Amino acid sequence: MLNVAIVAGSSRSNSQTAKVARFMRQSLISQHQLDAEHVSVIDLGNYPLPLWPAEDTGPWSMFEKQLAKADALVILAPEWHGMACPAIKNFFLYATKAQLAHKPAMLGGISSGVGGAYPISELRASSYKNCRLCYIPEHLIVRNVENVLNMPEPVAEDDRRIRARMDYNLDILLRYAQALKPLRSEIDMSNPDFANGM
Repeated sequence: MLNVAIVAGSSRSNSQTAKVARFMRQSLISQHQLDAEHVSVIDLGNYPLPLWPAEDTGPWSMFEKQLAKADALVILAPEWHGMACPAIKNFFLYATKAQLAHKPAMLGGISSGVGGAYPISELRASSYKNCRLCYIPEHLIVRNVENVLNMPEPVAEDDRRIRARMDYNLDILLRYAQALKPLRSEIDMSNPDFANGM
């Protein structure tokens, strides 16, 4: 059975990003037949990480265990002023190849308006280098987030479309996870000459 970790990368408690993460978790359980104990949500709004580097790393030890167990990840990043918010960037300062190397991940941009694309390009460019996370080609942009993914059934065409796209992307992510799972045990990540990405 595959394990999936969903990272809600907003620093706000009760955020729309966390709402999307919870909806996605439920979809993985009901639509993709994963057991509830195999799908975790890491909510950076409810459990904030101290700015890195910090002596007291707060909830990182709990997150580290969830991430190490995961076979696939979903990284959800709200767009603030055209950028990925600080909480998700800080998360990637903590994350290392020990937890994330050669695991597939799907990116999701979250916007209260019609934006949401910039966090995708920012995180594709700068978040994977040292942790070796493998972003799949598909990503998700949840626009006008307050109006979608609120009810068990879609209430409008935009709501229906984003749910269909989300399930399509999650199916692909799970297929990548299945394919990459045996690969990780065959890669030697202990060589100190290549501890960091290039």
